[in-house]
Amino acid sequence: MPTLLIADDHPLFREALRGVVARVMPGASLHEADSVDALYTLVDAEPDADLLLLDLNMPGAQGFSALVHLRSIHPQLPVVVVSAREEPAVMRRALDHGAVGFIPKSADAATLAEAITAVLDGDRWAPPAAFNAPAANPEERDAARRLRDLTPQQFRVLQMIGSGLLNKQVGYELGVSEATIKAHVTAILRKLGANNRTQAVLIAGRLALDPGSIALPPDED
Repeated sequence: MPTLLIADDHPLFREALRGVVARVMPGASLHEADSVDALYTLVDAEPDADLLLLDLNMPGAQGFSALVHLRSIHPQLPVVVVSAREEPAVMRRALDHGAVGFIPKSADAATLAEAITAVLDGDRWAPPAAFNAPAANPEERDAARRLRDLTPQQFRVLQMIGSGLLNKQVGYELGVSEATIKAHVTAILRKLGANNRTQAVLIAGRLALDPGSIALPPDED
């Protein structure tokens, strides 16, 4: 039986997904994560999982960046985005960044079952409006390409910088020295083609659900 991963910070929605999967695939192995950090640990622990159902708005996630990062480090893992953001453009962007499907959270149990079964059978699944929406713009695709070059630790550092932390605060959170974080930042800037932390956050911000809402990090020497 297949192994499915569910990444969502809402317990009630995870419970609903578990119920659908149990009806469609009795005996399927299910594993859950309620944050991005927990998700990365889970994916590493379940490298042969058959499918990941990923919410875009979990703690630690910034738009499509987690999707892009996961597709880079675990290209064998099919990812279906499950989100309350149901604009056709958001759905299309998810597909353009490597998702094999997009399931609106408003979908009923029958639609969820149809979508999960289709993807496990090797098909793509999304509402028709997703395929009719404009593709992600070139700048966004370029940002995704650059982010794929980051190591998992570099990606985590960039996410924390984007949340407003200084280098020493990032080091404290990760249990490493400030010098180590500075070395990571230097590598991040080089890989992204950025001159400073602000430019790096703006490049990553092209993958935000609402790019205009990106908060710039504090200045740091």
